[in-house]
Amino acid sequence: MIETGLFWWVLAGGLVIAELLSGTFYLLMIALGCVAGGVVTLFGLSVSLQLVVAAAIALSALILLRRSRVDLAKGRHANPNNNLDLGALLQIDAWQGRRARALYRGAQWDVELLAGEDIDGQWYEIKEMRGNILVVAAKRS
Repeated sequence: MIETGLFWWVLAGGLVIAELLSGTFYLLMIALGCVAGGVVTLFGLSVSLQLVVAAAIALSALILLRRSRVDLAKGRHANPNNNLDLGALLQIDAWQGRRARALYRGAQWDVELLAGEDIDGQWYEIKEMRGNILVVAAKRS
């Protein structure tokens, strides 16, 4: 049987490796709980207390991660003053309905016309970004 302290560190290492292969942060949060269990083992506490501490840390980390991702998805942490693309000019040659493709910063971007705006000319100003979609309004003289 593997020693309890070694078990926590091996499990944490395995979870970190699985995390690298999966690309999400959830396994990393559980690995943090395993590290906490390993640290508690160093203090000589019982196995049941190790499990409680590991579970509490992992669950807390998962909840914090989930809350941060929900907040980011709702745009609560997005600061429009930090986005240097807002206000930049963009040339659009052809529209397909209210959508287009345009070259911006050396790459092709999806472009969408801001609600209430009409297709007017070739130059447009970036008003907001929704993921990888640039939302634009016609550039007024």
